[in-house]
Amino acid sequence: MKRRVAYWLAGTALPRHLARLQGRMRQVADIDGMGTERARCVLAPNPSPMTLDGTNTWILGEPGASRVVVIDPGPKDGQHLHRVADVVRESGRTVGAVLLTHGHPDHAAGAVKFAELAGGVSVRALDPRHRLGGEGLSEGDVVTLDGLEVRVLETPGHSDDSLCFWISGDKAILTGDTVLGYGTTVVDGSLADYLASLDRLRDFAGTQEASVILPGHGPKLDDPLGALDYYIDHRRQRLAQVEAAVAAGATTAKQVVEQVYADVDKALWPAAEWSVQAQLDYLREAGRI
Repeated sequence: MKRRVAYWLAGTALPRHLARLQGRMRQVADIDGMGTERARCVLAPNPSPMTLDGTNTWILGEPGASRVVVIDPGPKDGQHLHRVADVVRESGRTVGAVLLTHGHPDHAAGAVKFAELAGGVSVRALDPRHRLGGEGLSEGDVVTLDGLEVRVLETPGHSDDSLCFWISGDKAILTGDTVLGYGTTVVDGSLADYLASLDRLRDFAGTQEASVILPGHGPKLDDPLGALDYYIDHRRQRLAQVEAAVAAGATTAKQVVEQVYADVDKALWPAAEWSVQAQLDYLREAGRI
């Protein structure tokens, strides 16, 4: 059975270039309304240790355009969905399309309802199960709307259907749960895929001179390369710790968690076990354990 957990707060110390974000973790006002010239965040009211401050719904539009793209309408929460629709309407614009970074419920469960509120627009996603209308999304697609250009990057790992979006006009990468505003994400798919996705995003961000990451949870990150370097280093360190725990006698994911994640809130250990299992699978496939 496919695991349905979405993400979790890692509980590990952040590097210096990200530590400044810790003071903003509970300051919802710093997240709701944040964005760039073309992107605005509307924060869903679903905060928890698993969802951080809540789900970031993103409204994208070219300055002066009459239509916008909404990314990840969020959970099936009528208050939130109506608020997103109101924000669009109060800006004098309409919704032209809905895109999903992936199908986890806190990002996608409200998509069909929101599409109805927005006048019957399409919902586009990689996984056909989460689409409304015939057109999906895949690697290399460029969604254009009234001058806005959003390029699709397939980045599996957090989930098999995870996508990131490149907003060329802002030099922004919208990452869903592949990269969060603080902490690290759980791997609900293949760790090998996730590591490859991180490497790919790091190369892409450097080549395109990305200026900001717009995550699915937490505040935006103004140092994309630093954030991605941290994610890559963190995964390498965790793999080494898991490998050492197995060498010391741990035989199950639970036993590894008890050693490696001792500094993490125990309420998050079940989610940690899923990530550890992905790491154990990866290490076995690589012949390292």
